[in-house]
Amino acid sequence: MPSLQDQLLKAGLADEKKAKALKKEKHKQRKQQPKGATEVNETQLRAQQARAEKAERDRQLNQKRHEEAQRKAIQAQIRQLVAANRLDRKRGETAYQFVHDKKIKKIFVDETMIDQLSRGRLAVVFVNEGYELVAEGVARKIMERDASAVVVLHERKKDDSASDDPYADYQIPDDLMW
Repeated sequence: MPSLQDQLLKAGLADEKKAKALKKEKHKQRKQQPKGATEVNETQLRAQQARAEKAERDRQLNQKRHEEAQRKAIQAQIRQLVAANRLDRKRGETAYQFVHDKKIKKIFVDETMIDQLSRGRLAVVFVNEGYELVAEGVARKIMERDASAVVVLHERKKDDSASDDPYADYQIPDDLMW
């Protein structure tokens, strides 16, 4: 079976000079390429691709380690804040109930703490698998680091009783008995 070039020459669509010039040019190109050049390029490409994939995996692993270290540092800061600022509730006799992770939890506090919790002056924080009471300012600092650590913090009203009280301008006598 004759080649396409031979068929074009017989049909008169191409001349012999152009065919020989093309053949010579292809031969020169082949001579200029070193032997096995295509194999070397292919192996180099594979090696380069493997290096790039390994670098990407290493970068992702380093990023994951960095995020984990940062998360641990934040947890340590929260534990330190709570340890330094938690309120003592050993004398508490009244149960305060709240919801955490779709479950009702209970801690024992005294009456003033319940009042302060309801007014937003105290907060319940979940740290070290336990619940602690902290002041509102400390709870806000904890929320900046990890909002899920603060379990109960009610919004504080601007002025709890004085703004709505129509008798705020009147003085209450000291000797008034109810």
